[in-house]
Amino acid sequence: MIDLYTWMTPNGQKVSIMLEEVELPYRVHPINIEKDEQFDPAFLKISPNNKIPAIVDTDTGLHLMESGAILLYLAEKTGKLLPQDSPDKWRVHEWLMWQMGGAGPFLGQVHHFVAYNPGKSAYAEERYTKEARRLWRVLDTRLGEEEYVAGAYSIADIAIWPWISRFPIQPIDMNDYPNVRRWYLTIAERPAVQRGWDVLGTGRAIPMP
Repeated sequence: MIDLYTWMTPNGQKVSIMLEEVELPYRVHPINIEKDEQFDPAFLKISPNNKIPAIVDTDTGLHLMESGAILLYLAEKTGKLLPQDSPDKWRVHEWLMWQMGGAGPFLGQVHHFVAYNPGKSAYAEERYTKEARRLWRVLDTRLGEEEYVAGAYSIADIAIWPWISRFPIQPIDMNDYPNVRRWYLTIAERPAVQRGWDVLGTGRAIPMP
């Protein structure tokens, strides 16, 4: 059994989608970041960085924070969605790190400065909008070469997809990125993704272009 501590963010959705894909039993513990519940002392024992998601594996007692580490752990625990042979394994790691170091942080800044705080910093809006469009082009180019980012469907796709699902609040027209659009819709049709998307049962539908 996995105890999942999460909220409705892209990083949180990565892990709930992964748990659905690998079919591990899990319990959901909502951590309402809008009410600063991530700073609760009990949660800090699990996630010292005050961030969701986090998990506790009741089989082993291991607790983990950081969504990328959690995806790798669950993939290794189940033997699913992470190839073990080179170079395929390293291709998955490569695109997982691309999300962790690029798409996630920079698209997050687009959300902060462009979607939620427009007019506060013209420099930040221009900088992060430009980088968001560049990242989308990188992804679109890659998906013109492969069906999924690392060849076969993997934790790399699971990491990236929830960030792309925020396209309605990004300065992006998905129709300008046909390969991303094809990939996005293919993944959106997966039953596990649909279940993991709204793991808190809020009734939010997956955005469609």
